[in-house]
Amino acid sequence: MSERLYIFDTTLRDGEQVPGCQLNTVEKIQVAKQLEQLGVDVIEAGFPISSPGDFNSVVEISKAVTWPTICALTRAKEKDIDCAAESLQYAKRKRIHTGLGTSDSHIKYKFNSTREEILEWAVRAVKYAKKYVEDVEFYAEDAGRTDNEYLAQVVEAVIKAGATVVNIPDTTGYCLPQDYGNKIKYLMEHVDGIDKAQISTHCHNDLGMATANTFEGVINGARQVEVTINGIGERAGNTSLEEIAMILKCHKYLGIDTNINTTKIYQTSRMVSSLMNMPVQPNKAIVGRNAFAHSSGIHQDGVLKNAQTYEIMNPKDVGIDDNSIVLTARSGRAALKYRLEINGVDIKDEKKIDEIYKKFLVFADKKKEVTDDDILMLAGADTAAEHSVKLDYLQVTTGKGVKSVASIGLDIAGQKFEDAASGNGPVDAAINALKKIITKQMTLKEFTIQAIDKGSDDVGKVHMQVEYNGHMYYGFGADTDIVTASVEAYIDCINKFRN
Repeated sequence: MSERLYIFDTTLRDGEQVPGCQLNTVEKIQVAKQLEQLGVDVIEAGFPISSPGDFNSVVEISKAVTWPTICALTRAKEKDIDCAAESLQYAKRKRIHTGLGTSDSHIKYKFNSTREEILEWAVRAVKYAKKYVEDVEFYAEDAGRTDNEYLAQVVEAVIKAGATVVNIPDTTGYCLPQDYGNKIKYLMEHVDGIDKAQISTHCHNDLGMATANTFEGVINGARQVEVTINGIGERAGNTSLEEIAMILKCHKYLGIDTNINTTKIYQTSRMVSSLMNMPVQPNKAIVGRNAFAHSSGIHQDGVLKNAQTYEIMNPKDVGIDDNSIVLTARSGRAALKYRLEINGVDIKDEKKIDEIYKKFLVFADKKKEVTDDDILMLAGADTAAEHSVKLDYLQVTTGKGVKSVASIGLDIAGQKFEDAASGNGPVDAAINALKKIITKQMTLKEFTIQAIDKGSDDVGKVHMQVEYNGHMYYGFGADTDIVTASVEAYIDCINKFRN
């Protein structure tokens, strides 16, 4: 039978301490409800005494959610604890989280105190909080740099005083995984009555070790982890909820489960990112844009044959519809064919695929990433072989203070034609050159340019409406060069003319 690991989410407290990420009460309630759907066990709703806004947020979150425990943070001061207790009055399940620093650095420089006084202070704070709530969590701030023997004394004393959870924070992100794991192991082996309370981890990511440290803590006996969505938090951030949840889901042999509904991870990540104006780095584990993206041809081929060749997780398990086969200049034919198929273009002729692939490689060298719209354009361009009018080449000279001049070459039913013309801009010059070859009386009625996606390297999409012999014809062109796209759109109209 699997053991239960409890998820303590501090996105709304520690996560919100990031400059520029503050939320109003309505937004905090929105996040709290999403965390409830996600399945977190404890929501640290705020630090009530820090501000009226934080106090009100804890009150309103307590009203808004049902089954998670609502936790309020305090210092080891009576007025803080009084304030926290008042803010939790509407919570169905309530916890006060109190504590103080236990490292020699904190004791000497922060409190100007002694180990003995800190020990008494810790016990006093827990007993005071216990007057208000049954569920009291004690944090030994900077436990990561606290002497293990002294830390064990503090932990034992606060458990005897009534603490139900004891938090062992690596406040500065200093610990190495083995050291943090050994610290938890030491407490499990040397604290009398350790079975009467949960040991909790709270790790920061200053050295990029937060998740590894947390995991080592769990392996060595911790049964609560304090985490945030997307790993947000002070300085370099906290342990990521999504990483811990998926580590345990991927390594079921460990026999440790959470209550997290992992299919809600991605939408929760997007919500927090959006509300807090905190973009998720593309290579972020689990929830980053590239977490399930494959651009290497070898990797793409493997994934298309069997996803497990390069994926240890199913994207659907975290709420992502599918993996992403990202088309770049490194992609192979299999990836191109796959993207065409999922866009409804099923080409059986391998020679035709080869022709599209050749065009794709040329195109991909111009862009960092080729989108679905791009490849549909390429597939459409391939069918243009059947058209009577095709663009052979286009050269345009333009700039500020000079007249735009265009030279164009067309293939009309197998015959080659060339001409040149000037205009009031590069597009006008190119169209004028085209009209010198195609002498039909046609009128341009509508001309629209837009980017398919975004960025200076993007494909420009051109829509044209041309009148000829009393009929309206619509043309489409797309290219990284907007002048070429314009000419292709005009030619597309011409190929549709009814004589």
